[in-house]
Amino acid sequence: MFDRFGSDDPGDADDYETARERMVRAVASRVDDDRVLEALAAVPRHEFVPPDRRDSAYEDRPLPIGDGQTISAPHMVAIMADELDLEPGDDVLEVGTGCGYHAAVTAELVGPAHVYSVEYGEELAEGARKRLSETGYGEVSVRTGDGRNGWPEHAPYDAAYLTCATAELPDPVLAQIRPGGRLLAPVGTGFQTLVEAIKRDDGCLDRQEHGGVRFVRMRG
Repeated sequence: MFDRFGSDDPGDADDYETARERMVRAVASRVDDDRVLEALAAVPRHEFVPPDRRDSAYEDRPLPIGDGQTISAPHMVAIMADELDLEPGDDVLEVGTGCGYHAAVTAELVGPAHVYSVEYGEELAEGARKRLSETGYGEVSVRTGDGRNGWPEHAPYDAAYLTCATAELPDPVLAQIRPGGRLLAPVGTGFQTLVEAIKRDDGCLDRQEHGGVRFVRMRG
């Protein structure tokens, strides 16, 4: 989208603010809910990427965050948030905390105390907790574990999403979603498809596909 900020100091707050505004404008056509754009505008993405990547923080592409993982491209975070159709107070399960950025965007939509995130890598989980606390999202709950098992202690959830690709939708996560809730996940081992599953009252799923995507694979 762009290679440099407006001034010689890439750490200047005004430069980051301008870059974030450009990022939001660039993804605006991909979403229907203006609240999603407001959430993207509120979260300082540069605080969630490694220091040597901050000059690229607001480019619309994934960036490495260590441990073989990435922070998703802003447009993908926006699309997923838009598809989940979240409301304030919804309880949301995230599988794959990574650096914590996606959780922060979700927190803007539902409230930090309503976001529960599971990260496989202990070091990443610790770093995410620190960044979330420093940026005002300290009430987001993060634990280390295998995301396939979800986080049953806080179930049922109104929505859940995976930030990593899975061969199939994890049954424990589906079981932790309340009737009428939805799960959004990249599904596939080679070619991946963004799959949305809405849980009916009888426990069956209404599935819808939202096109091809590319995510890191789920670990564990």
